[in-house]
Amino acid sequence: MEAVLSAAAGDLVSRFFSFLVNMYWVPARLEEQHMERLQQLLLRAHTVVEEANGRYITNSGMLIQLKMLARAMYQGYHVVDTFKCKQLVKERSEEVMDRSLVSYIGTLLKRFRANAGVSNHKVDSSCDLQGALLNLETAISNVTEFVILLSGCERMVRRPYDTYLYVDNFMFSRRTEKQQVINFLLQHNSLGSPPVLPIVGGSLVGKKTLVTDVWNDEKVRSYFSSVLYLSGANFTKIDTERCTSGRILVVVTLVSDVDDEDWKSFYRAVTSIRVESKVIIISRMESLTRYGTVKAIYLSKLQDEEYNYFFKTLAFGSAHAKDHPNLTLLIGEFIKLLGGSFVGAYSIANILRRDLSLQFWLCILNRYKNVTKANLSMFGEHLSVRVRIRYPVDFTNFLPAPAAPLLLMPPRTEAEAFERKLPKIRIGDLVVDPTLRPKGEFDLVTWESQIPPYTEFIYHVPSCAQRQPKTTLRRKRDAYVCL
Repeated sequence: MEAVLSAAAGDLVSRFFSFLVNMYWVPARLEEQHMERLQQLLLRAHTVVEEANGRYITNSGMLIQLKMLARAMYQGYHVVDTFKCKQLVKERSEEVMDRSLVSYIGTLLKRFRANAGVSNHKVDSSCDLQGALLNLETAISNVTEFVILLSGCERMVRRPYDTYLYVDNFMFSRRTEKQQVINFLLQHNSLGSPPVLPIVGGSLVGKKTLVTDVWNDEKVRSYFSSVLYLSGANFTKIDTERCTSGRILVVVTLVSDVDDEDWKSFYRAVTSIRVESKVIIISRMESLTRYGTVKAIYLSKLQDEEYNYFFKTLAFGSAHAKDHPNLTLLIGEFIKLLGGSFVGAYSIANILRRDLSLQFWLCILNRYKNVTKANLSMFGEHLSVRVRIRYPVDFTNFLPAPAAPLLLMPPRTEAEAFERKLPKIRIGDLVVDPTLRPKGEFDLVTWESQIPPYTEFIYHVPSCAQRQPKTTLRRKRDAYVCL
């Protein structure tokens, strides 16, 4: 009897251990294998996407396939980052390297664990990992044919600002749209009614930058003799006598809808030019697509996975993220606050690159959180929304306390700036050394582009004597009394 009980107990123990192995070790090993496979596919996808970025692709089907491949690639990178953060949480949940930051990092780790579905005992196999792996495998399944066709596409002339992923010197994630604009411009058309391409998108999504990036393409510049920029109410006034030789590209920037008669007047003027010409409309107004003769190009905010990759690349610059594992946990915290803003990403990343220490990044993160909360409380709108529509924002909490009020107002007009010069300072310099703040009013540069058209994102900082919220029922858009 005892022998039978002993054998039964042994069998139960054996089954119990087998259960534990199957429950914990096998899924973990399977997850590691999936991750290894995903990283191999990402390397392959990245190589193809980077090569495609340097070719003229005229095939619309290839452009669609390229966009799908890039989207699956960014999703894969996001999943890899999440997996590495989960591993970091497991390794450092009990002990944080910098004891002075134990409390904050401990809270951050708990928050990440909750968001990622990580417990102290087990890391479940992620459905996101399997989904990203499946999407990338599907996108790469026909990549052989794509590469063969790509090899027959003409190479672009490379310039320093065209180099892929060199911090600020690139037009990020607009490969397909750029190729579509180039194909439109290089397509031959006879004299007469010029083709019109509308490019539509929200504020600060890169419409002008896209057009300028295309214009700086060697093939486009050699195809057109000149470019004519028009905007506002004067867009109908064209000096046709100056457009007498070579092809002309007309770029019209419209901030509001226009009258049909005004457009007809403009179009007749362009048609009367005795040379081949083409027109690009840049606007936020979707209604203006009615004037297009070809399908409009729509620009929107980056998808979450793309924005994650974009900001991470900017923040680390030439450094390797794998050398700073603690900082990777903070990337997601910044992204939650930035709200998909390009300007915000550039501004904050430029500051973070100055010092890749955990303490500095935590300091900037806390300040930016305080700024976001202050603006939400004061104006009832998220900081990223106010930046996008160029409303006043309060950046006082972004400087070390105690700090004088830092109210950022919309930029002055070109005429005002020309008539009255003011001191100009970069926000990164001001954050590092607040003593650089000029006395009185000045212009604050929150971001300056390193590629054409070399845009500066400037705020006007007035001399503010006091902060006095208006006592009205409307949202408090102007909450300061300035001298």
